[in-house]
Amino acid sequence: MACHFQLHSNYQPRGDQQQAIDKLIKSLVAGNQHQTLLGVTGSGKTFTMANVIAGMNRPTLVMSHNKTLAAQLYSEFKNFFPDNAVEYFVSYFDYYQPEAYIPRSDTYIEKDSSINDEIERLRLSAMGSLLTREDVIVVASVSCIYGLGSPDDYKDMMCPVSTGMKMDRDKFLTRLVDMLYERNDFSFTRGKFRSRGDVVDVIPAYLENEAIRVEFFGDEIDRISAFDPISGNIISRLENYNFYPAKQFVTPADKMARAIKEIRIELEDQVAFFEENQKFIEAQRIRQRTEYDIEMMQEMGFCQGIENYSRHLGSRPPGSRPSTLLDFFPKDYLTVIDESHATVPQVGGMYEGDKSRKTNLVDYGFRLPSALDNRPLKFDEFMDMTGQRVYVSATPARFEIENSKVGNSKYIPRQSKKKGSADTLPTLVPHISGSSQSIDQFNVNDPSQDLIIEQIIRPTGLLDPLVELKPLKGQIDETIELCRSATESGNRVLVTTLTKRTAEDLTDYLRDVDLRVRYLHSDIGAIERVEILRALRAGEFDILVGINLLREGLDLPEVALVCILDADKEGYLRSETSLIQTAGRAARHVEGRVVLFCDDMTKSIEGLVNITEYRRRRQIGYNERHGIIPESVSRADQESLHMTLGGAKVSEEILAGNEHDIDVAQVISDLQVEMQEAASKLEFEKAALLRDQIDELKRQ
Repeated sequence: MACHFQLHSNYQPRGDQQQAIDKLIKSLVAGNQHQTLLGVTGSGKTFTMANVIAGMNRPTLVMSHNKTLAAQLYSEFKNFFPDNAVEYFVSYFDYYQPEAYIPRSDTYIEKDSSINDEIERLRLSAMGSLLTREDVIVVASVSCIYGLGSPDDYKDMMCPVSTGMKMDRDKFLTRLVDMLYERNDFSFTRGKFRSRGDVVDVIPAYLENEAIRVEFFGDEIDRISAFDPISGNIISRLENYNFYPAKQFVTPADKMARAIKEIRIELEDQVAFFEENQKFIEAQRIRQRTEYDIEMMQEMGFCQGIENYSRHLGSRPPGSRPSTLLDFFPKDYLTVIDESHATVPQVGGMYEGDKSRKTNLVDYGFRLPSALDNRPLKFDEFMDMTGQRVYVSATPARFEIENSKVGNSKYIPRQSKKKGSADTLPTLVPHISGSSQSIDQFNVNDPSQDLIIEQIIRPTGLLDPLVELKPLKGQIDETIELCRSATESGNRVLVTTLTKRTAEDLTDYLRDVDLRVRYLHSDIGAIERVEILRALRAGEFDILVGINLLREGLDLPEVALVCILDADKEGYLRSETSLIQTAGRAARHVEGRVVLFCDDMTKSIEGLVNITEYRRRRQIGYNERHGIIPESVSRADQESLHMTLGGAKVSEEILAGNEHDIDVAQVISDLQVEMQEAASKLEFEKAALLRDQIDELKRQ
């Protein structure tokens, strides 16, 4: 098979990366369905996975549990594979209030949403690439398990054109309308087309800064060009081009007509059911709402909430699963589940929440029963639809560990976690891994072989932070002394508590003794949280107090000390997973250490201590054998975390009645341009901050 993926990188695998790459590829080639990459913080897991994808040479789905981490992965994979189709597929809602009904207060909440135009473009691009290319990597959130239009319908609706092709202009325009493009000769934007004589210009819904011009000569396509929609300059001449639909839900006219007949039949059945049960309000409600939707589908080919009729549009039987992004992949694709300890439970929890909300809508006449089949995938459906999986985590959970075994063709189901129990297996001891084996000894056909591959040697030579245990008595005074010592050396400190109140009180206390400190917890808005982290890195303060500071992907190289108060209070915040993740925040500093205040040696603490000691022994031994001197990570503040405070200061000056003559309309216009640029670069925190500034100026 010809090689499709070309990995571009200025560096070669180092530390544990090469053995991890070789073992993962060996296991995948042998056909194993589950394997886990247990990579410590800062070990370069993304680079390892890029090498595995290039080695396996198969289309790949990379799943992450939130948009921010997905955006980071997307950016990294784009850099690794500039010549391939690296796509981004997350929820395109900037704001989303789902449709719901609350019976006890007789409150109907209409669906309300704000769609991010740029993310919608990226989603359509991902769908098109999967249907037309083989060299595709899609970085997705859990949005990939929610319903989409049928890939068969999407493909059938595509419109290929080529020079010399027999097609008249009117037929081409009809095809564009069928694909839900809108004609607008004055406002030429994404998803629209214009026609001037024998020339038709289209801005495909999935392109960013490019339009396509199709020129006709009689009933024949004479020329196809790509051009800049702003300047009109020709970018390139094309021999052929494939237009994809402008929306995710597209249905051919014949299928739409059949679906409407089925919807009417279901409507009459549901009305009869309500009337038989003396529910006349519900009967009237469902008839009125459904008839309106049918009229919109007949006239426009689309209606708000058309996804609720997806079962009829796709001619699926009742109870069947919806079409999702996974249906767009070929059969042999690879699935990489990043931060699997968080992503796997998230996939498992989507279905029940969706069903609970929609059941009320059906029972009270807001939706037909078929709307229940517009849902996220159940966990078993997700597992059936994904092929070989690689779980990636610094703290893999019970599910990943138990399933990563040779010959496990299905999967051991997830078990509900008992209150107070750890989600990881008791003490992630070294013997569960095959890392101590050479690649030749790593037998991927032996049923006794665990497929948990450790990556604990960092390319930088950095060691896992030292773990120290100190008594609970006097933990506050001891924390103050530790903070003073660390900050005098120019380092940063994280302190974790168990409650919001404790975090706030401790912050006040530390501030009273002249320490530069702030706190972080869930009551603080998302934008302000990012700004607080940026300020910590920039040295505007030295100590950050919080509750759950284990955020996966939190990159704070300046942090040399992590203090965990009340570490022996077993529970979610002091589970083995939480302790390992929190300790990892100090793993990017050469002087990194973690201090746990406790009187009892819990299993979680014991697990952290054992794992840290084992990893440090291996890391020290590797460094001594190869003459490596560990150095702290030196990294500029990530661009995605930059908060452009210039815009904030301008708005503050205006709102305070600054004496300077400032054109508010011009400021808003400038900020809008900057917001769009930030969104196009997937810098969502920056874009959201700019949006807030714009809204504040408009309100004045």
